[in-house]
Amino acid sequence: MTPAARTQAAIELLDAVIAAARGGGAAADTLIARYFATRRYAGSKDRRAVRELVYAAIRRAGEIPASGRAALLGVAAADAAIAATFDGSSHGPAPIAAGEGAAPGGVMPAWLADALAASGIGAEQQAALIGRAPLDVRVNRLLADPATLAERLGGTPIPGLPDALRLPAGTNIDTLAGQAEVQDAGSQIVSLAALAQPGERIVDLCAGGGGKTLALAAAMRNEGQILAADIDRGRLSRLAPRAARAGVTIVETRLLDPRRETEALADWQDAADCVLIDAPCSGTGTWRRNPEARWRLTPDRLAGFAAQQRHVLAVGAALVRPGGALVYITCSLLDAEGMDQVDAFLADHPGWTAAPLDLPAGTPRGKGYRLDPASDDTDGFFVARLTRPC
Repeated sequence: MTPAARTQAAIELLDAVIAAARGGGAAADTLIARYFATRRYAGSKDRRAVRELVYAAIRRAGEIPASGRAALLGVAAADAAIAATFDGSSHGPAPIAAGEGAAPGGVMPAWLADALAASGIGAEQQAALIGRAPLDVRVNRLLADPATLAERLGGTPIPGLPDALRLPAGTNIDTLAGQAEVQDAGSQIVSLAALAQPGERIVDLCAGGGGKTLALAAAMRNEGQILAADIDRGRLSRLAPRAARAGVTIVETRLLDPRRETEALADWQDAADCVLIDAPCSGTGTWRRNPEARWRLTPDRLAGFAAQQRHVLAVGAALVRPGGALVYITCSLLDAEGMDQVDAFLADHPGWTAAPLDLPAGTPRGKGYRLDPASDDTDGFFVARLTRPC
């Protein structure tokens, strides 16, 4: 592909990303993969260059752009080499017209900036939310040794996380075959709040693809029982093969009906040593990986997430044994999804208390802990450990 053709491809992809953001369609990564699946002529350098252009334009535009061309014109305004590719060639974009407007720059929609500021996330922390994320992995001690993998892959240990490595960008991880899982350091840190021990019975209530499930299994040395449950069949279906590759044998998966979770989990009522809830949320802490997600969020969607969080907290609380714990996690920095949810839960559940946390990173926030990219060089998370009275 010529440089102009790469720019045109980026514009077409940005149009698709913008349409998906407005209509609730697929994520940018998915759209990029689909685009190149039907364009076999594009080599690896072409795909990488186009992807870089797309994400540069997404990160630059705080509000959703009018079009893919407008989004990329914003990048071109600060990069003469990109501007030169608007040359009107057969596979390139039309020349830039005099006075043609570019998408305004910014970090995020104004209402979100205000909501984050009210949650104690200032301008510097907000800007870090759309930076580039590092490549972190959790080494699976059931199959591998962190020091050995660090030497093999050129990874750097992450302080406070003996099983974590930060790898150079572009490291090929396809050959790890269960020896390590891609998992942000922040995700690994908040998982520590479960204090998982061998022989325990633990429920991962919103297990998704199982990243935290596998971290729990490793902490338990593959001894005990983990129930991994979710309402998303597609995501949950990925857990079993991942567990098999990781040598994990203590996990049972269970697909839940979103209207009948309590009934489906009746056999676990009052029985779990710990229930971990990685709750559905706005994902404000993961914008480094999914920067277009800030275009999708609205006040109504945020209210919907808050309602889901209250629901899963109530479902999870019923599963905790007397004296057991409920660990509440969101990959959000908004108090409405973190601190406020915990306060409301404790008000509704007399006798429950918030336990102190000893984590290798983060700062106290309300009755929990919060991590953010600017302060901790991790994705953004809120976590609290709530204990049921005996």
